[in-house]
Amino acid sequence: MARRRTQADPGDDEALLRAMAQALEPWFAEAQRDMPWRRTRDPYAIWVSEIMLQQTRVDTVLRHYDGFLERFPSVAALAAADEQAVLQQWSGLGYYRRARLLHRGARDVVERFAGALPRTAEELRSIPGVGEYTAGAIASIAFDRPEPLVDGNVARVLSRVEGIDDPKQQLATARRHWQRVAGVLRHGTPRVLAQALMELGATVCTPRSPRCPACPLRSRCEARRRGVQEEIPAPRKKAEQPVSWWHALAVTWRGRLLLVRRPDEGLLADLWCLPLVPTAAPERIDGPALDSGFSVPPRWAEAPLPEVRHVFTHRIWQMAPVLGRSSRKPEWSEAPAERQCLIAPGERPPGGLPRVTTKLLERVGFAAP
Repeated sequence: MARRRTQADPGDDEALLRAMAQALEPWFAEAQRDMPWRRTRDPYAIWVSEIMLQQTRVDTVLRHYDGFLERFPSVAALAAADEQAVLQQWSGLGYYRRARLLHRGARDVVERFAGALPRTAEELRSIPGVGEYTAGAIASIAFDRPEPLVDGNVARVLSRVEGIDDPKQQLATARRHWQRVAGVLRHGTPRVLAQALMELGATVCTPRSPRCPACPLRSRCEARRRGVQEEIPAPRKKAEQPVSWWHALAVTWRGRLLLVRRPDEGLLADLWCLPLVPTAAPERIDGPALDSGFSVPPRWAEAPLPEVRHVFTHRIWQMAPVLGRSSRKPEWSEAPAERQCLIAPGERPPGGLPRVTTKLLERVGFAAP
């Protein structure tokens, strides 16, 4: 009978790590998905892909990756760009803080490393926005160094292979996983094995209904031997997301719609949106806000348009667009004049346009053609 691996077992099981490496390399050569960032060894291009892929679906990244690199083909080009240009090119990817940190990181690399990304994970971690995982990804994939990287996909693979029952030790932050990945990478080609582990978790060793017969590690998998691959990792309870309710004020003048740039800090910082006025509860979304912040109150429609729902990582916004027509050029008192603009249908302002704004523009008839 196969030996059950537990947290008490020695951490340097070289036979297991070697077997994993030997199985993963040929599997990845045959099974990998064709991705543009897998066709390059350019550290900058790999860095961009890793930042884009954080909390974003692969198909969404595929729609934006090539365009971003065409606009900013090098670290130097990104560092020299205006932040609003970077945010504009990032539009559609969400989580705009990543774009700002990538921009800051590029400037740091130009200043401290003459525009060339350093090769070691330790030096990479000193760059703004580059954490332990991203540093490991760049060092292993771009520079072929045995620097570990563990995300949720990799942690799930290792937890199942080793049959780890402790929920805390199943997390991507568990040091055991990082030690194991470093060991696997030492037994082969790091750039291949790092991607293979991630690919296996993304396409085969999935959270639900893992495709065990297609797994190159099936003969070594303790969870499969015990029949608990659906139970490892343990399901995590999702915290209930708070809901905020808003009037989204769609004010037009001479056929153009008012947009405002949100404050420099907080959710959607420095991005364009309709003026938003909070309301206390869902039953209050039944008409325009009485104190909307306009010096000349627009003429409001009798009822709001159908609500727009947007789910952020840790909260939900429920917005009721309210149409208003102004007799003068509208100015909203909650934003400085230089942070306001008027757009025609299909037109876009300079800078980042988050998905929530795109949804609102679609609802009020100002969507891009």
